[in-house]
Amino acid sequence: MDKLIPKHGGYRNLKTFQIARLVFDITVRFCERFIDAKSRTRDQMVQAARSGVQNIAEGSQASGTSKKTELKLTNVARASLEELLLDYEDFLRQRNLAIWPYNHSKRHEIVRNRFYY
Repeated sequence: MDKLIPKHGGYRNLKTFQIARLVFDITVRFCERFIDAKSRTRDQMVQAARSGVQNIAEGSQASGTSKKTELKLTNVARASLEELLLDYEDFLRQRNLAIWPYNHSKRHEIVRNRFYY
């Protein structure tokens, strides 16, 4: 017999959750080091990173009763992380630092070794 509410959750095992959490942790450290504590940008970056993590978790929990809510929250997470990406790009551009293209060898090296730093 099928359960009334299907199994849901399990977000801690999702790669998207794990990477979003890593991005959140790195963003907090980055902001503490490079963005003025009184800056609105600092708050926005940390909140966007946090929103990515929290909305993945919340969407996963909601999946048992509402796929529509799950998709909505997943979309909010994606939008928050895109906002964060733009903040990082702005930081680099405003300081005349290189923005590596997706296929840049240094970028791939960092991604490949991300769990060793």
